Amino acid sequence: MTAPAPLTYLVTGGAGFIGSHLADALLAHGHTVVVLDDLSTGDRANLATAWPDPRLRFVRGSVLDARLVDELVGRCDRVVHLAAAVGVRLVVEQPLKSFTTNVRGTETVVEAAHRHGRPLLLASTSEIYGKNGAGPVAETADRVLGQSTVARWSYATAKAADEVLALGYHREHGLPVTIARLFDTAGPRQSPAYGTVVMRLAAQAVAGQPLTVYGDGTQRRCFAHVTDVVDALLRLLDHPGAVGEVFDVGSGEETSIGDLAGLVVERAGSPSPLRFIPYEEAHAGGHGFEDLARRVPDTRKLRELTGWEAGHRLTDIVDAALLDAGGGFPGPAAPASFPAPVRV
Repeated sequence: MTAPAPLTYLVTGGAGFIGSHLADALLAHGHTVVVLDDLSTGDRANLATAWPDPRLRFVRGSVLDARLVDELVGRCDRVVHLAAAVGVRLVVEQPLKSFTTNVRGTETVVEAAHRHGRPLLLASTSEIYGKNGAGPVAETADRVLGQSTVARWSYATAKAADEVLALGYHREHGLPVTIARLFDTAGPRQSPAYGTVVMRLAAQAVAGQPLTVYGDGTQRRCFAHVTDVVDALLRLLDHPGAVGEVFDVGSGEETSIGDLAGLVVERAGSPSPLRFIPYEEAHAGGHGFEDLARRVPDTRKLRELTGWEAGHRLTDIVDAALLDAGGGFPGPAAPASFPAPVRV
């Protein structure tokens, strides 16, 4: 069987946590990758592994720049749209910026993909389901959202608008679109600065500080390793049956946040105690935040189409986070300097 011809992928948000891992994987598969990132939450150091590869092209710019997006989409074969205003802190503290960036950015990318006839993989989020915690949620589950005055639901609404826009272009104009709803993801290069709980707890344990647990710690989540998530995205990109469909992507291994903190302490051999903090104290009065009792993905649709399975357990994720937080993560060091951003 002849191997598929190398393609050129545009990855928006490609200097971010998940985007940089996807860029590495695409390069490893022989493709060319154009990364578009404004570095508002991404970091060029995340692309340290990829910099020596001449098939990587980095463009510093925004998905809100319609002219630039159109130029880049026109020069690529496929588009992966990961760029978004993300993180609990950003969403709570700057809900308007988060909302407009996500909706307008996606509109710009989708319209460019339509003009040039480029297949599009859109990264969405489990936030779509809102407060629906009735067991593992499948792609057909109802959305249950709180009040519009709560900033968290503005993010969920923005991502829902992104999905509606992309699916509308697919149904009415034939744009090849696949949507991946990403659940909690963790792994190397993830910053604790944007409310990512695994990295935050790991950093606190390594520093010997109390581990902060918001609320009562009974909230239940599932954490997938970033390499498993990237594997799922690659399978969706390569499968014609994924076009026009929506897929949950995440781990089915469930834990409470309190138990997660206890696991971090155990794996770190840390004397750190747990410190429970009310949401009102953690999120500026609590007006922009409302937590969820449970969020578990139903990945049956993804597994049945692609054969995907998560290859990492929660202990693997915690151990990697502790290594990363301790400065000993065995990944490549970032180069001392980077090439200037280029336009392609």
